[in-house]
Amino acid sequence: MSHVTTASPAAPRHATGTAPRLRTPRRAHTPGRPRRSVLLTVLTGLVLLYTLVPLLWLVISATKTQEGLAGSFGLWFDGDFALWDNIRQTFTYDDGVFTRWLLNTLLYVAVGAGGATFLAVLGGYALAKFTFPGKRAVFAVVIGAVAVPGTALAVPTFLMFSEMGLTNTPWAVIVPSLISPFGLYLMWVFASEAVPTELMEAARMDGAGEVRTFFQVALPLLAPGIVTVLLFTMVATWNNYFLPLIMLKDPDWYPLTLGLNSWNAQAQTAGGEVVFNLVITGSLITILPLIAAFLLLQKYWQSGLAAGSVKE
Repeated sequence: MSHVTTASPAAPRHATGTAPRLRTPRRAHTPGRPRRSVLLTVLTGLVLLYTLVPLLWLVISATKTQEGLAGSFGLWFDGDFALWDNIRQTFTYDDGVFTRWLLNTLLYVAVGAGGATFLAVLGGYALAKFTFPGKRAVFAVVIGAVAVPGTALAVPTFLMFSEMGLTNTPWAVIVPSLISPFGLYLMWVFASEAVPTELMEAARMDGAGEVRTFFQVALPLLAPGIVTVLLFTMVATWNNYFLPLIMLKDPDWYPLTLGLNSWNAQAQTAGGEVVFNLVITGSLITILPLIAAFLLLQKYWQSGLAAGSVKE
């Protein structure tokens, strides 16, 4: 009689009776979820404070009287809330010259920045979509012009306009503002990616001329880039100080930057009236249109900056 022995199953490795300890898997990084960086958060907070603290000081100081500016803490309100009175005095002081400066600035921005944007769109589109002799030379000139600061050209520009008899006139500020090398280069790069060449060829095959192709086909596609260039040129013209300083002598043609500086300089002249509260209030009024423009055109501006960053 044969005995069949059944082999017992192998004993587990861990004979102590304790279950094996499993390693906790690391949490995988989700591609659509950005990583958190403490250093980046701290740096962003510092930049935010650096940006907002002067603006907060400006808003608070605009609510104070001339005496309150000297006798109260800069980042807190005074007992006398004088914002509306300061605004009224700003527009009525010195026979309402602030309104004239505001209209002058709007004129310089509308004609200068608007014209610079239009010329940049035309030039950038032509350089991006047409081939002609000397194109590389034009590219080198544009890049070189971007690298040259505007202050380096101020004195030669003044001498040239003085020979033409255009100093102390609005044209002395408007005409130099029409040239924007950075805007031209930005539109050149943007038009290269935003306007498909096949779409232009289809329009030409349908009988459209170059002018019609530009205004009806290319121009709508260039809208984000146009808004981006318009914002840059508008801010540059609105905050322009050095060029009007050497070109203009008549206070009636001053922009806001030069006019407010003349009010601020009154405190340093003998017998001059100190109107720091009006200078601060006027500065607050000056930046409000720029803030409104950025908020209203933000989506176009962001899409214009991101255009061409990803190649499909």
